[in-house]
Amino acid sequence: MPRNAVPVVLVAGYLGSGKTTLLNHILRRNDGLRIGVVVNDFGAVDIDSMLVAGQVDSVVTLGNGCLCCAVDTDDLDDMFGALTATSGLVDAIVVEASGIAEPRALIKMVLASADARIRYGGLVMVVDALSLPETAAANPHLDQHLAMADLVVVNKADSVDKSTLDAVLAEVHRAAPTAPRVVTSRGAVDVRLLLDPPERQDDGPRQLTLDDLLREDDDHHDHLHTEYQTVSVETTENLDPRALIDFLENPPPGLYRCKGFARFGRGAARFLVQTVGVHIEIETASPRGGTALVFIGSGLDVEDTRRRVGSMIQTESATDAELLAVHRFVRRSTDDVAAERD
Repeated sequence: MPRNAVPVVLVAGYLGSGKTTLLNHILRRNDGLRIGVVVNDFGAVDIDSMLVAGQVDSVVTLGNGCLCCAVDTDDLDDMFGALTATSGLVDAIVVEASGIAEPRALIKMVLASADARIRYGGLVMVVDALSLPETAAANPHLDQHLAMADLVVVNKADSVDKSTLDAVLAEVHRAAPTAPRVVTSRGAVDVRLLLDPPERQDDGPRQLTLDDLLREDDDHHDHLHTEYQTVSVETTENLDPRALIDFLENPPPGLYRCKGFARFGRGAARFLVQTVGVHIEIETASPRGGTALVFIGSGLDVEDTRRRVGSMIQTESATDAELLAVHRFVRRSTDDVAAERD
């Protein structure tokens, strides 16, 4: 049965920034997602009053559908394999990195993984608005870490006044000028900014539709549109592959991720496109259907993004030379990998 690679989201930040609080929030408000968690630190994840401490190499299945793992960094690749070994076991994996972990090393580990069942889901850097000046003074690499972030969460905003928060946001913008920024209290990030809704296939295989990508629960509707912006395109016309790749490689400020299907012409295959920040993954998909793409961000210039997205649409089919821009990013689908293992 076809299924997409499982996104691995890295949550990093210095000690006390609120990583575990954010993780707890994601697990409590999981939007129906089955989330596997890898803890790379001593900490406590509040799920059904269960305490998960670091350095305990174990996998625990919980009643609410989440998994908690406590492992060393060197064991992450093996743990990813264990979490994805059974089809449908998890919809996403979240790694809570140690407060002293090197984000670059974690990113490289995910991108270099030999397990085609996982994909890079983004680096989320958590910043403590209350103590950012002290954190910056004690950690000279803070700017470098922020610059690598695909999303910056400015946490504990309820603990500072407006002028302090504005100064923190300005400092984050200086270090990571194009990264989306979300201001939170107690790590309350909407999980749908980070992850797609679960794709259940109780009635047999089906393609992910635009409605799935844009699905919104009534109780979250206002909050989602207050904090985040989405731009979508659905068309039976062709896309210019070079324009799409240029957009993905040079995204507008505030764009966090993109997902959907892109079609480039009658004789060209249809592709599944998934991006986080400037990390691009493309797979061949069923040739049936047109283009349906959703772009999600925070602080996104919606009108400019719509203009750029609209300029990708063309009536002509893409040539083989034009498709080379796309094929640079094409990876084997998880179905191909599964077939090789059977």
